[in-house]
Amino acid sequence: MTDHRVTVVVITHNRRSELLRTLHALSDLPERPRVVVTDNASSDGTAEAVTRLFPEMTLLTPGRNLGAVGRNLAVAEVRSPYVAFCDDDTWWEPLSLRKAADILDTRPRLAAVTARIVVEPSGEEDPVVAELRDSPLAGPDWLPGPALGSFLAAATVMRTDAFRSVGGFHPGLWLGGEEELLATDLLQRGWWLSYVPDLLIHHAASEARDSTERRVLGLRNTLWFTWLRRPFVPAVRRTVHLLCTVPRDRASLRAFGRAVAGLPWVLRRRRPVSPPVEARLRTLERARRAYTARRYVG
Repeated sequence: MTDHRVTVVVITHNRRSELLRTLHALSDLPERPRVVVTDNASSDGTAEAVTRLFPEMTLLTPGRNLGAVGRNLAVAEVRSPYVAFCDDDTWWEPLSLRKAADILDTRPRLAAVTARIVVEPSGEEDPVVAELRDSPLAGPDWLPGPALGSFLAAATVMRTDAFRSVGGFHPGLWLGGEEELLATDLLQRGWWLSYVPDLLIHHAASEARDSTERRVLGLRNTLWFTWLRRPFVPAVRRTVHLLCTVPRDRASLRAFGRAVAGLPWVLRRRRPVSPPVEARLRTLERARRAYTARRYVG
């Protein structure tokens, strides 16, 4: 059952127990994928444990916390046509990687497929699945499922060449909603993204997370993405909407403060998307207002 078409990339930071659980699950997959782990400067013995327990896996230790850019470092080691992203608290269902590779093999303009996510230990669907399943975007008939405007890095298999063609995850965003910019750059280049419910990934959310700081980063990055890629009028409209709807608290204030501080580099690298891509972004923006899975709260 060994399948060399997919390499799994995992980033981690100070979540040794969760990571080891994920690596055990990945090592048991019938596809026997190669696994590349980027340890973002953990101080809890993560690197030593991976080296001792999983010597067959590739471990990268950049010596500092690169955030999502740790995935770029790992993809540089990938030689397979497809890369499966996986967080340290998610793991792939057996045969899902093989199915994803089969789908991508036959659809050369499909950049990525995102899996259905179930929450462990309950086995219930993650609330974000409804947003993926009910995507309002239209796509060509050959797509294996609904067309998407973005993806979830913890649950996606991507064409390696497509990832590299847009430069991977942007180092300026670091972490938190970093997928939206990469996805939009893929759409701008004519790639397609799709949700495929036959693919499955498990998510046991780590308790070692600062939900407030994640909210700050997510809101900051949303604002930066808006001004990096949206035309002027939609960017103003989106910014005003966020100002009016996010919680009025210190976390939101910090997020807007950080966003304003980064405006010089954002405006220097601003490249608004084409009208067809902007039309898709507007469609997604309207639809997301009806969902509660991704809100700037916490």
